[in-house]
Amino acid sequence: MNDRTVADLVVERLETWGVSRVFGYSGDGINGFMGALRRAGGRVEFVQARHEETAAFMAVGHAKYTGGVGVVTSTQGPGAVHLLNGLYDAKLDGVPVVAIVGQQSRTVLGSAYMQEIELTVLFKDVAAQYVQQVNAPEQLPMVLDRAFRTAKATSSPCVVILPHDIQSAPAPELQQEHGVVVTAPSWSTSAKTPRTEDLDAAAAILNGAEKVALLVGQGARHAGAEVVAIAEQLGAGIATSLLGKPYVDETLPFAVGTMGHLGTTASAHLLGNCDALLIVGSNDPWTEFYPPPGAARAVQIDIDERKIGNRYPVEVGLAGDAAAALQALSSRLTARSRGQWRDDVEQEVVRWRALAEERAAVPASPVNPERVVRELNGRLPANAQISVDVGSCVYWYARQLVLPPGVPAHLSGTLASMGCSIPYGIAAKLAHPDRPLVALAGDGAMQMAGIAELVTVAHRWRQWQDPRFIVCVFNNRELTEVTWEQRESEGEPRFKDSQELPDFPFAGYAELLGFTGIRVEDPELLADAWERAFAADRPVVIDVLTDPEVPLLPPFPGGKEKAESMRKALAGEDGGGRALDLLETYTRQEERG
Repeated sequence: MNDRTVADLVVERLETWGVSRVFGYSGDGINGFMGALRRAGGRVEFVQARHEETAAFMAVGHAKYTGGVGVVTSTQGPGAVHLLNGLYDAKLDGVPVVAIVGQQSRTVLGSAYMQEIELTVLFKDVAAQYVQQVNAPEQLPMVLDRAFRTAKATSSPCVVILPHDIQSAPAPELQQEHGVVVTAPSWSTSAKTPRTEDLDAAAAILNGAEKVALLVGQGARHAGAEVVAIAEQLGAGIATSLLGKPYVDETLPFAVGTMGHLGTTASAHLLGNCDALLIVGSNDPWTEFYPPPGAARAVQIDIDERKIGNRYPVEVGLAGDAAAALQALSSRLTARSRGQWRDDVEQEVVRWRALAEERAAVPASPVNPERVVRELNGRLPANAQISVDVGSCVYWYARQLVLPPGVPAHLSGTLASMGCSIPYGIAAKLAHPDRPLVALAGDGAMQMAGIAELVTVAHRWRQWQDPRFIVCVFNNRELTEVTWEQRESEGEPRFKDSQELPDFPFAGYAELLGFTGIRVEDPELLADAWERAFAADRPVVIDVLTDPEVPLLPPFPGGKEKAESMRKALAGEDGGGRALDLLETYTRQEERG
């Protein structure tokens, strides 16, 4: 007698797809699946988060750190609603996630039953590539297979909805017959290479240019060597998107760092003065920092042809894998001797590095947040993993941290959702328990989601081969990024009621959880704090009291106009004098350089 249920079949199918763990939170709508996971005896691990939103972030983090498909599960109703933010993170950053969501039994759907939500409508936008409710046991293998294939093929979230009665129904023995689709859990990527005529046209543009810039995004994650080779051939400089930062060695003399609002002065110079732009696997939305339309002829490489020309007027699109496209393009390029453009780019890089060092040394009250990250340089282990939250700490990560080659660093890049760093870090640590993890987070993000998920870390860290899970909290009692955005974009003075955060003893809380807590109020103690954290035999929370008045000034020349808006806002603030002084210091440094 076959006593296997559809839920057991789900677990078996997940195993076949290579799924090692499922993140989520239980509830009556998904109990059948929970029972199947229990019966599987750990073959597919269930990782309980503190909230469905952070469970979805964990699934996204798993996909980002492993290159595989992240899987998350929740019950119906509120559990399903809570998944949305994390699933949108997957959609906007282009990573594959499959969500398995419970639903009330089919017999009550349409009756306004408790926790009944029309889930296909709820997920219609976020899972635009594939969302499907399973309405018969025979349908399950096909739906789950299609969800995985679609998630992998489109690098997006897909949703499978499982009514409660379907989960507990007997597993079907499928035969090839009318009305039944039998599928296999297999998938293979296409060997996508650009067309010959497109490669020739792209080479003609790049060979004819004098001042070439590369903008490199996460789509170049497996093409680092090819990117550098092309830059050397063309005498070009390399800028990265925020998501592309880990994939370019920023110690290279022609690597100008991150582009955009939170980028570097060197990247602003590169993109503002080039006459040709080669975009490699990037869909960065900071369009005001691209070359002015018409100033540069553009070529774009992307595996997804829908993104070609999405951010800048592109003359030639190369639809294909970044490494393969760059190799094919390289054979058509004419190598050139070092020219004035490369000299100029490298001089701008030297200037930026000096400016970054100078800014980190600016006295602040009590600690300059730029120095917090700068002190991590040279201390970060070569096998470390980094997770970064959303807020002002992203600026300091982008500008001050030089990642050792091969160190992964991930954040919610396009959705830019606060609360991602600790769930991301947990996923990274579960995937690679022998590697240390460093999470950079603001106090706002920690209060939003991070504090709760430290409970998950406390529950699991003793199982990890390397117990180091280091959280650096930029504790300034302020939603700093939004405060500076109000000043910059709206010309509005700081609104205390919306921006001030309650104080929270992050280091003390860490001690309550059995971690090491380190509180830093003196910048001269930062180096010792990082060294203590990396020497610890348990998770560590470094609670750094940072200065919210350190300005989030965009790189010039675009930042000059922004600085003027900031000045006007600060003039209307009581007690805004110190922030104004720091803004003037940063502005003078920029102009002097």
